[in-house]
Formats: sequence, structure tokens, C-alpha cells
Amino acid sequence: METLSFEVQIEATPEKVWSVLWNDISYRQWTTAFTEGSFYEGTLEEGTLVKFFDPNNNGMYSRVEKNIPNKEIKFLHLGEIYDGVEQPQDWGEATESYILEETESGTTLKGIIQTPEEFKGFFEDKFPKALGIVKNLSENQL
Repeated sequence: METLSFEVQIEATPEKVWSVLWNDISYRQWTTAFTEGSFYEGTLEEGTLVKFFDPNNNGMYSRVEKNIPNKEIKFLHLGEIYDGVEQPQDWGEATESYILEETESGTTLKGIIQTPEEFKGFFEDKFPKALGIVKNLSENQL
């Protein structure tokens, strides 16, 4: 398992950044860095399952391990979805965390990912782009 860490400074409040991350419309915008047309289904309450889809009804499903609004959310990735059908995977502790820390000039957004080696290159390429879009949306939306 590889641990990857990404960070961006954003000139916006943690509340604004959180809203950009998880509001349906802005979520669809920043996740284009991963796959155009991405969206999620489910709530972000601790213990619930969330399904992350591409436009072809493929993706993955995860359990919300932690949710402290405007501060931190952590997902445990459980499996993949093909044609809308869940397929459990033995990924161990494959997690994705978003941590927001208030600063004098706004917010530090950290993304920490525990991933199998096979996905490392994907995240190293795509995650900084995604955080750049979150920064842009957070600083430029009303």
C-alpha cells in the first residue's frame, strides 16, 4: 500500500472549500480531473456507503469512515462498480481523506490517499489537477 499526500493553499474559508468539494454541481466540475462526467450517489454521513460513478455507470463504492464538516472526511474504498454492479475488492485499507485546516489567508486542503501500487501513477497525475480545480472554484465562485 502506498501513502500519497497532496496539498494546496486556497484563499477561501474552510466552509467554502467544503462546499466546493461536496456540492453536486461543483463536485462534478473538480472531478473532471479524474473522469469527465463523474458524480456520486449517497450521503456523506459516517458509516454510510457512497457510490462514485463515471457517465457509463462504472466506478467504485466506499464507506464514509469519518466526517467532520468543514474539517475532514475519510472514505474507505471497498470495491468497484461495473455496469452498475458492485464488485468487492481486497484493497485492504485503501482510503482517501480530505483534510481542511484554516489559515490566516484561507484554507490548506490536504488529500491523503492510501492506495494499492497499481493506482499510484493515476493519483500522482490526476490528484494535483483536481486540487487545482477546487482551488480555482473556491477562490472564484460567489
